[in-house]
Amino acid sequence: MIGVRKTLLVASILVLLSIPAHAELSAEELAKLAQNPVGNIVSVPFQNNSNLNVGPNKVTQNVLNIQPVIPIAVSSDWNVITRTILPVVTMPVPAPGINSAQGIGDVVMTAFLSPAKPGEWIWGLGPVAQLPTNSTAELGNKNVGLGPSAVVLHLDHEDPWVYGVLVNNIWSVSSNNQGGSYNNGLIQPFVNYNFKSGFYLLSSPIATVNWQAASGQQWTVPLGGGVGKIFHLGELPVNTSLAAYYNVAKPDYGPNWQIRAQVQFMFPK
Repeated sequence: MIGVRKTLLVASILVLLSIPAHAELSAEELAKLAQNPVGNIVSVPFQNNSNLNVGPNKVTQNVLNIQPVIPIAVSSDWNVITRTILPVVTMPVPAPGINSAQGIGDVVMTAFLSPAKPGEWIWGLGPVAQLPTNSTAELGNKNVGLGPSAVVLHLDHEDPWVYGVLVNNIWSVSSNNQGGSYNNGLIQPFVNYNFKSGFYLLSSPIATVNWQAASGQQWTVPLGGGVGKIFHLGELPVNTSLAAYYNVAKPDYGPNWQIRAQVQFMFPK
């Protein structure tokens, strides 16, 4: 049933975003465009994260992040790039006394203000919000969260390297609902080396911190990388990637490995 729902959701998004693909961009240009978090392009990434050895029972938690990116031109000089992350989570019983869970987690929405005509250095700055959309208590928090988010990257059309960092921090604005207060940060450095064919090497670990956790239990810090490739479905560009990350720092009973696979449908103007 979940598989059917996912298939219908994918089909619905593709129909709603049936924007003609731009055939003039090279595979390398499309890869670089996909690697820019504030690129002026509509895209729909489906990012699946398999977190291995979670909890005393060492189960595999699976998180499918559906992440539509929609740029909005506010003037000839500025764009607002909206990024929404909707997690679909499957969690077997991680420990005795804790239920398994399957459903929707908390949505995270970011709106970056970014120059419409940047140079080699590109930046974005804006608010990030966490919305209590979780379908069960095991999958999230019922308190709304707000905070700042920023991204900066270097992208030169003559240079095969694309690199930068994205950061945010979210504080709960209340504490009286399910899960209580929270204060969570994220740091995502990324570096990519692109080949003319649209094939590329990547490293994009997502380090997270729970500032309210006990000492030694706050940080999850992964190291690793993988590969990616631009394909086409007819004229529709599709960015695909596969990577693996090992957590060199993690809370007790946190996952030690993450396998990340992504398929990103791109709709250049």
